[in-house]
Amino acid sequence: MSDNPIAAGGDSVNAKLGMLANVKVKMTVEVGRTEITIQDLLRLNEGSVIELDRMAGDPLDILVNGTIIARGEVVVVGERFGIRFGEIVDPEERMASV
Repeated sequence: MSDNPIAAGGDSVNAKLGMLANVKVKMTVEVGRTEITIQDLLRLNEGSVIELDRMAGDPLDILVNGTIIARGEVVVVGERFGIRFGEIVDPEERMASV
């Protein structure tokens, strides 16, 4: 018998996680952020450019339900954009941000 409750109850943990397998979450890829005044926001029109807080080539943040889970880069898959996962955020670090 294991002293580790997770290992000892691994089957029940897997069964409980399996119940969540079909729960949908919202995944977002964030290119960057900026802060602007409402006055500047109202002046935006077609062709306006806003500088973001990221440099070209920096990895993009991949968020699930607003929590960063990874960083990656944009790729083209056929005629669609995709995201290639690079650095996965450590689960303990992820939990600290929740």
